[in-house]
This record gives sequence, structure tokens and C-alpha cells, in this order.
Amino acid sequence: MQNTLLKEIFLSLSAVLLGFILLNAQAQAQTNRVAIVIDDMGYRYTDKHALTLPGAITYAFLPHTTYGKKLAKQANNDDHDVLIHIPMEAENRKKLGPGALTSNMNEDAIKKSLTASFAEIPFAIGINNHMGSYLTQLYQPMAWTMDFLKQHQLLFLDSKTSSRSKAEQAAIDYGVPVHSRHVFLDNELTDKYISQQFEQLINLSQKHQMAIAIAHPHPETIAALNKLIPTLKFHGIELVSLSSLYPAPHDNNLILSSD
Repeated sequence: MQNTLLKEIFLSLSAVLLGFILLNAQAQAQTNRVAIVIDDMGYRYTDKHALTLPGAITYAFLPHTTYGKKLAKQANNDDHDVLIHIPMEAENRKKLGPGALTSNMNEDAIKKSLTASFAEIPFAIGINNHMGSYLTQLYQPMAWTMDFLKQHQLLFLDSKTSSRSKAEQAAIDYGVPVHSRHVFLDNELTDKYISQQFEQLINLSQKHQMAIAIAHPHPETIAALNKLIPTLKFHGIELVSLSSLYPAPHDNNLILSSD
């Protein structure tokens, strides 16, 4: 009888140990992840330095800029995710660059503009908004934008320049894969500020298993990120391409005509 009792205790302990092993394996499989998107690429020759950042950085290029097409090709050839950083109307009515979407454009004008932007960078996997604090609050232009993205199997990242943005809801309504930015890393170009924002990114990733940051190709930002990105592994966090945070694969070889 004693042997039977000991056997039952052993089996129970073995089951508990196996449970711990399985839970640990599951926790390790669910690695916390972050994506870092470098916006505003393409205007300056020095933007090329951002392409040297370590790891799976995602790059967002402004359409029809002096260096955008060339640098976007380089990023794509190096297996980085590429977005088109579409200028959108801001509340302060700040001047927009080429390829911009505004509230006075109808559906046809919005879709023609997006088509022209993708004709220049056809391998882009989707878009995020440059400025857009006004336009993203308007459901109708966002719906037209999402209809275009849905037709061409593209994704959307809401830069979240307005807390009242309707872009994410429009994306959901039209079945477009969507996420929103969680952290801006370099609203202030000091090492202290960028480090604090990076710490916030780490905390959000650990809390929610993923987080998305946006930064810009400033020399101060590049210098800070070169130091900070390697520290992610010490927190058990993986730097991943933006597309890997979305639920489905996307066609990176889409070719659109500007006709």
C-alpha cells in the first residue's frame, strides 16, 4: 500500500512538473515584440543613414520626394518592410507635400493620388499617415482610402496624430489590416527623452506582448537607436518587421498603373 501511495505521489509530481515545462515553453514561444517605423524618409540625402540601423526596422517614405524612390528600393532590397508615408491634412493646415490627401478631394481624386504614389514605390506593403490630424477625423475620406487599400491587399498603420482618428474604425469596416502607433520616440531630440520613450516602448511590449514605435531619420535619433536597439534582447523582446504584427501576409510585389 505504501508503494502504491508513493507511486501516486510521484505521478502527481511528474504531472505538475510537466505542466510547468509546457507553460514555460508556451511563454517562451510568445516572445514580446516591437516594431520601429522610421517616418519622413526621402527628402534629404542624409536619410540614407537611417538604413544602417540594426535589425528589422520598417521604413516609411514620403511619396514623390527627391530621394524616396531610390532609398525605398535600397530598403526593400535589404528585406525591410516599406510603407508609403501619405501626407494628410492637418488641423493647423500646415503645407502638405506631393501625394497629399485633403478634405476637399473626392473619392476619385483620393484613389488616383494613392495609385500614383504606389506606382512610384510598388513594393510598399501599405501606408501610414504623415500629419493627418484633421483628415483622419473624417470618416468618409478614410473610408475611400481603406477601400483602395482593401482592393490592393495593403495594410494601414494609423500614426495616431489625433485621438479622435476614425481611420482605424474605417479600416476595420473595410476589412483592412490595421494597427495604431503606441509611442513616438523622438518628439524631443535629446538622448534622455528618446531613452525614456524607448523605455515606455519596452514596458508596453511587456504588458501587451507587442508595441509599435515611430521615429524619424534625425542624426540624434539614429545615434540613440543604435545604442538602444541592442538592449531589447536583455528584456526578452524581439525587434520585428511591422508586417509580422499583422494577422495575414501581404503582397509585397503589387504593381499599380498610374494611368
